[in-house]
Amino acid sequence: MQELHVVAGIVWKDGRFLAARRPEGKRFAGFWEFPGGKIETDESPEAALVREFREEMAITPREWSFWQHVRHEYCELTVNLYFYHITVFDGAVVPLEGHEVGWFTHDEAMRMPFLEADIAIVDALKTYSGAAPDRGDA
Repeated sequence: MQELHVVAGIVWKDGRFLAARRPEGKRFAGFWEFPGGKIETDESPEAALVREFREEMAITPREWSFWQHVRHEYCELTVNLYFYHITVFDGAVVPLEGHEVGWFTHDEAMRMPFLEADIAIVDALKTYSGAAPDRGDA
């Protein structure tokens, strides 16, 4: 079974968080997720976070904090997700890889089809407002 290590950023703006819908042609197309991507060999999670947001969303994270690690097993794939809250960034969000994006409240996001690995994260955001996050493990 393939195992991936992935960073995911929960980007905050005006009490809402950024989510992206996976484009057609990609694995799990049509599902919503928190933007991010694979950690490359010899790359720190923080470096991957900055690189992925520049490559996918045209923004540069400036202030972030690690929130939690989630390990999720799909049928053919195990994903280790490292979630970061991003509270300050430079630039304007422009999806560069065909994603649909939006800024959501917890209630709005709970009505959307998120990836299995992200559902518990969305639910945990119900008490979070974009300020300093509580740390924990899912």
